[in-house]
Amino acid sequence: MSYLRERVYGWVGIAVTSVAFVLFVAEFVRQYMHHAAGSPGVDAVVFLLIVFALLYGNFVFQFTRLGYLKRKAAHAPSARDELESIYHSDAPRLAILVPSYREEPRVLQQTILSAALVEYPARRIAVLIDDPPAGGSEGLAALQATRQLVVDLDCEFRDQASALLSEQQAFLRRLQRGFDGAEEAVRLAHAYQGIAAWLDAWTTRIDASSVPAAAHADRLFVDKILRGPADAHRRRAAELQSATLDRTRAAYEYRRLASLLAVDIESFERKRYANLSHEPNKAMNLNSYIGLIGGWYREVRRNGQLHLEACPRAAATLVPPDADYLLTIDADSIVLPDYALRLVEIMQANARIAVAQTPYSAFPDAPGLLERAAGATTDIQYVIHQGFTRYNSTYWVGANALLRMTALREICKHRRERGHDIAVFIQDRTVIEDTGSTVDLIRGGWILHNYPERLAYSATPPDFGSLIIQRRRWSNGGLLILPDLLAHLWRHGRLVGRFAETAVRSYYLVSPALANIGLLVLLLYRFDDNVSNWWLPLTALPYYFFYGRDLRSSGYRWSDLLRVYALNLLLLPVNLAGVLRSLQQAVMGRKATFGRTPKIEQRTQTPAFYLLCQFALLAYLVAMMAADLRDGLLVHASFSAINAGFFVYGITQFLGWRNCLADLKATVVAPPLPERAPALQPAIDATAEESVVAPVPAVQTVRVEA
Repeated sequence: MSYLRERVYGWVGIAVTSVAFVLFVAEFVRQYMHHAAGSPGVDAVVFLLIVFALLYGNFVFQFTRLGYLKRKAAHAPSARDELESIYHSDAPRLAILVPSYREEPRVLQQTILSAALVEYPARRIAVLIDDPPAGGSEGLAALQATRQLVVDLDCEFRDQASALLSEQQAFLRRLQRGFDGAEEAVRLAHAYQGIAAWLDAWTTRIDASSVPAAAHADRLFVDKILRGPADAHRRRAAELQSATLDRTRAAYEYRRLASLLAVDIESFERKRYANLSHEPNKAMNLNSYIGLIGGWYREVRRNGQLHLEACPRAAATLVPPDADYLLTIDADSIVLPDYALRLVEIMQANARIAVAQTPYSAFPDAPGLLERAAGATTDIQYVIHQGFTRYNSTYWVGANALLRMTALREICKHRRERGHDIAVFIQDRTVIEDTGSTVDLIRGGWILHNYPERLAYSATPPDFGSLIIQRRRWSNGGLLILPDLLAHLWRHGRLVGRFAETAVRSYYLVSPALANIGLLVLLLYRFDDNVSNWWLPLTALPYYFFYGRDLRSSGYRWSDLLRVYALNLLLLPVNLAGVLRSLQQAVMGRKATFGRTPKIEQRTQTPAFYLLCQFALLAYLVAMMAADLRDGLLVHASFSAINAGFFVYGITQFLGWRNCLADLKATVVAPPLPERAPALQPAIDATAEESVVAPVPAVQTVRVEA
């Protein structure tokens, strides 16, 4: 890709959008002066407001895309020898935290493996198991399987690391008798070949356990996490075979070799202890462990309940070592082996960076059209988030991030929960804890940074039922955080002084409301043809052109642009439900329930409320199209017909008519909870953390592959 050419295209697109908008407004005024005697009605004012809101998002997308292109063109990643210079000195301490809740063992295994194979000399892993410690036999069996998985992986890495450490110790003993550079090179080459063979064995195990629905994720995991490093070790072995090392180089190679697989993997369960937070969300799972880091603790039983209390080191049974950095990884994500080396280098170069991350990408080549379309939106968000950093508007994206411990301790607050003092580093006032904590960090003068390479991947929900839970959570909370952001920017004179930062940061928070309400009103309100003209579609043409172009550069097809639009139409009631839950929390003061995205092999049932919304919107558009044709409103009739067609396509390909019927029937026969309008629904989520998401039998859906 020619970044210079793309930037030229980008400025042309902004110019086209701007000119088309000016001409639209001019024609709008001319038409109203001619048809309505210069007095626009309510419908015209509403229409203009919607156009302004959608144009706001249009410009944010185009300018952040330009920011991404500029950053990508200027990006010069450090060479491998520069990254490995960290082995020459004491590296900052790194703790890798993997919050886990009822994960499939296969998925969690890959996340832990990717974390354990992160190349960094001083790292340890804590899997924060949040499964309830008491429950039915099936739940307890799953919990025990997760515990055993952690133990098994720790033992396997410990055995491999012990053998490599023995190689280093043997080298140090040989140094006392003399030094043979050629012999040491051969020994090192043999050791690197051994690591490659061990990774090859893991490749065989992953291939053997792969299931069709996850084959695309398994392929990327094998290529990026296992096969790529194995090939790199073989290349290094080949270079060493023909080399004669000096003492310094040999000592360095043995030091690096000994650290490659030296990682402690342990688990921690906060819900076992009465005096730790039991709030059902990821933020408090992380907070509970972060608050223990660097201390000494022992278990004490009081009134039949287990507590964790501070104690002298000699009496401690739990000693989470202190850390300079935390790497948090969701249990359905993976990070590439050089993730820590590259991001720690960024953090070390600027002591005011609190969060360094690479917004995650979707696993490529998804087998289903819905997963492919949802993954496409994720990969476009990667581009937008990279552009955010250009305007000092980065938001923490919680699927993976490198966090500075000093910054977290600085923004730490305390609260009482069930009579116990609880440390809160990552706020959980909203269900988008990473976004809320971003405001806390920038209020303290900290910086957030997106690294302009794809170093992390995360799973995309494979069915509409699980996608509802994810996207409803994503759209819930922005309106609650917006006042805090604007107050901070106003106090520091940045509300107007840094217009780009204000515009970008604010749009990120209000976009679920603005974009979805605007589109819904356009779909439902029967505007007179006089309020629209043919300049209006031209304002959107650059947006869709660049969206499709970025999809192409991310490995998708132009046809996926149409699928993304159809999916966004189906997600209208889902996103608005999240927005309404934000408003409900603002009015009632009751925190929304954290709904975890299900990670099960079976299809997740789609609630009847959302299915009925789809059918109601489709029926309305068809009726509106007929009425428009009767009344000669051809422009609006065309708009209704096109969107009705996208609804039919989306329901057919992403939900499946038979699946819809099965879900409606399941709701009638055994309704889990009544699905009502979110504004009236209490803060109870049928798919919340402490309830089991009921899988439904998969109904075969006809899929049309492009």
